[in-house]
Amino acid sequence: MTGAALMLAACLPTGGGGGNQAGDFSLSAPTTKVESQPLPGSGGPDTIGMGPVKVALIIPLTQSSGPSVVGTSLRNAAELAMGEAGNNDLTLLIKDDHSTPDGARAAAQAAISDGADLLLGPLFAPNVREVAQVARSAGKPVIAFSTDVSAAGPNLYLLSFLIENQVDRTIDFAASRGKKSIAALIPDNDYGRVAEAEFQQAAARRGMRVMEIEHYNAQTLNAAVQKIAALGGQIDALFIPEQADAMPAMSQALISAGVDVKKVQLVGTGIWNDARVMALPALQGAWFAAPENNGFNSFAARYRAKFGSDPTRIATLSYDAVSLAAALARQQGSQRFSESVLTDHKGFNGADGVFRFRTNGENERGLSMLQINNGSAAPLSPAPKSFAGIPSAT
Repeated sequence: MTGAALMLAACLPTGGGGGNQAGDFSLSAPTTKVESQPLPGSGGPDTIGMGPVKVALIIPLTQSSGPSVVGTSLRNAAELAMGEAGNNDLTLLIKDDHSTPDGARAAAQAAISDGADLLLGPLFAPNVREVAQVARSAGKPVIAFSTDVSAAGPNLYLLSFLIENQVDRTIDFAASRGKKSIAALIPDNDYGRVAEAEFQQAAARRGMRVMEIEHYNAQTLNAAVQKIAALGGQIDALFIPEQADAMPAMSQALISAGVDVKKVQLVGTGIWNDARVMALPALQGAWFAAPENNGFNSFAARYRAKFGSDPTRIATLSYDAVSLAAALARQQGSQRFSESVLTDHKGFNGADGVFRFRTNGENERGLSMLQINNGSAAPLSPAPKSFAGIPSAT
């Protein structure tokens, strides 16, 4: 990969992760000390670094019940990224949105007043929309962490793990393995609705027959599964975008209804990447799309070494966003955060593999296809190491 893609790749040492993992470069972390500095009267570390380019990180450090574990993990990951960047290009302004839209708007206004050229975060979609209004008025781009694509737009990019990417990869792979007739069990929640919409588009694009879609909640699960079981040999795949904590009940329902999982290929999304799912009898042999684990495992090891605790799974979003900002500040001059640079079709390389931003603010990620087997997930199809030869959707 060349150009913009190499810039981020060069600043993300992975500490010797797996050879197939995008972002696996033989780089050692620089020893440059990055200072966290409290602002006057703040009583806490509000800036990291001393570079000329100011970037704000807006995260939920606190919530109504007190400190936020997720916010702390996002902040720690940003500090790790700044240390590993090994340069003094950035001053990172840490802003607490207090887990509320009003707090996010105030944080964005403070960031702009402090001279931020780029805003990273926040995490929740309502907060992202508030930050977007402030940033748009100031002409500053945003790289946010929400998974709600309705919050995306020009100059407001989502770095998160989008449901749509995982569904596309799963259905594309199933079709490539000869699956032609599919049904779906869709949970009656927001995740299920987003997954269903993308599922229908992906299946139509690949010419797969959608034989039946059953919606369910906890009370209607067994009845919905029985309707799918009645299809018998009419389907060769079954899509189930269900959360890990609900999958034990799903596994039992599939077995009780007599769904032959040896003949009907179960497929899902990255929320199956959970030990609870991998231990379930009905899920043995199932496929799902997710980032490969090597990059995150390497990141988590370095995080633990520095902070003495485990990061949350989404901590890599903050890590990658800060690493990207540092790389662009170092290599792109005055155009560092322009639309043409941020939407470079060659993309960037992060802890979870290659990614690129689309002009509509959504992202595309290189995902692997994994198969559940004996309590673990093994790669069936590795994530691409670059976007070379892969046209962007927009």
